[in-house]
Amino acid sequence: MSHFMRRALELAKEALNVQEVPVGCVFVIGDKIIAESRNTVNETRNPTRHAEINCIDIVLEYCNSNNVNIFDYFKRVCVYVTVEPCIMCAAALQNLNITEVIYGCANDRFGGKTVLNVGEFYSTNYKLSGGLYADESMNLLKEFYKGTNPSAPQPKVRKK
Repeated sequence: MSHFMRRALELAKEALNVQEVPVGCVFVIGDKIIAESRNTVNETRNPTRHAEINCIDIVLEYCNSNNVNIFDYFKRVCVYVTVEPCIMCAAALQNLNITEVIYGCANDRFGGKTVLNVGEFYSTNYKLSGGLYADESMNLLKEFYKGTNPSAPQPKVRKK
């Protein structure tokens, strides 16, 4: 289990190195990684390109190319992600009936459990647990936010 989160941390470090919010994610079935990614929001200039969404797309492409039932396949997936999934990603994972999500640190700003419990809107929920390598995950976020996000829009100053 910890080696999957270690891989997610490596992906988060890759994101940090290219000035992306450092989030890494791996999708696992059994003892095999079936998809892995990191945030690519700045790189793609697409605010939806979170690590989890990128992994979902990888799995969808695999299922479509190999005539595999998407919903049956996702029901077997366990997600390891360095930061608690945001509301958008938590809802996407719920819709796909993911089995379990294991995250590093909580997401106090956008968390799909911490800020808005997305699971309350669904009849079935994935198992959710956090704290695996939480300090390492949080330290990557702190490192990123020490600087400024070069792709963030310029703040608009309101004139009185």
